[in-house]
Amino acid sequence: MALNSKNVGLNSKNILSPKTSQKIMNSIFIISGIITVLILICLIGYILVMGLPVVNLNFIFSDPIDSGASGGIFPMIISSIYVTLIAGVVATPLGIGGAIYLVEYASKSKLTRFVRFGAEILASIPSIVYGLFGLAFFVTAIGLGWSILSGGLILAIMALPTIFRVSEVTISTIPNSYREASYALGATKWKTIYMVVLPAAIPGILTGVILGMTRAISEAAAVMFAVGSSLSMPNTIFDSGRPLPLHLYILATEGISLENAYGTAAVLVIIVLSVTLITNFLVERYQMKIMGK
Repeated sequence: MALNSKNVGLNSKNILSPKTSQKIMNSIFIISGIITVLILICLIGYILVMGLPVVNLNFIFSDPIDSGASGGIFPMIISSIYVTLIAGVVATPLGIGGAIYLVEYASKSKLTRFVRFGAEILASIPSIVYGLFGLAFFVTAIGLGWSILSGGLILAIMALPTIFRVSEVTISTIPNSYREASYALGATKWKTIYMVVLPAAIPGILTGVILGMTRAISEAAAVMFAVGSSLSMPNTIFDSGRPLPLHLYILATEGISLENAYGTAAVLVIIVLSVTLITNFLVERYQMKIMGK
């Protein structure tokens, strides 16, 4: 027994104090955060340093020449806007509606677990698989052909699980006291959802929408087989187009113009950063408003 007590005493001396372990973990978390920020700065900084010298008004607002070896990227910007808008219009109501149904209406069952599992599977499928599905279903089976609409629909399917899962988690975290107070005032279930739950969940829902849309606007593999690769300006959603990520991929892999590829990448990064920063600013303003600040 004496030997055991001595061993316990030796082991207890080797255990770190709570303050020491807390300091160690804080240091690990801080270092991890710094490394993440440095990687982001290096990546974005390199793209901007290499690409910004190419970017000017003529590059942004002119058409490509010689398959993109010279000229600008204006048709590609318009194509990216089209496919992203289509993806947002289709995926946002479906994702938010599905989240509302699972949280507010559906009971816990095998079906709801299957839906959540299916959303997670959809989020993990490689982009190239989505592209092949778009080619087989939207382009060939339905007959939409290589078009902006086909590309936008396949991007909507890609963005849907992100919007759905983030919206579901956000809505489920709204306190039940909000709903109970609304019911006590005589509101119906739908009015409670529309007037109480959704306004409180808007910041999180918008975050999910932006995550889905930024993924959509930056995809090349998914739209490669669905949107076509036309360099001309798409006049309607049934015309073929070439979004910015696909144009960047073709310029870089086919050796057409590495300089213009960096310029296209810089424009794409600026668009994504601008959308993200503006959305975060609006979300913060909305949160301050509902909190009365």
